[in-house]
Amino acid sequence: MNRLLKIAFCLALLMSSAVAADEDRKLITRTDPEYPAIAQNMNLHGAVKMRIWINSDGTVRRLEYIGGHPVLAESALKAVRTWRYEAGQKETTAVVELKF
Repeated sequence: MNRLLKIAFCLALLMSSAVAADEDRKLITRTDPEYPAIAQNMNLHGAVKMRIWINSDGTVRRLEYIGGHPVLAESALKAVRTWRYEAGQKETTAVVELKF
């Protein structure tokens, strides 16, 4: 029983730190992506989903493509790289989706 309580306590700590690490930060500057010419020619619409790492100063440090049409991905990644968030205590992550 004692071991079970220790495991439950450790899981509770892990869950609370995971929630704190991914707190929402206000988006200050947003650049819309350009609609690629090839996508226009193909009449292609859709969404691109990505995970972003935001530095404590609010700049986007890293991007990871998660899903969506590859033709739209480059434009979406290029736009999100220029976004700025409010400053925070530490680096955070967020998942964003851009619709075309």
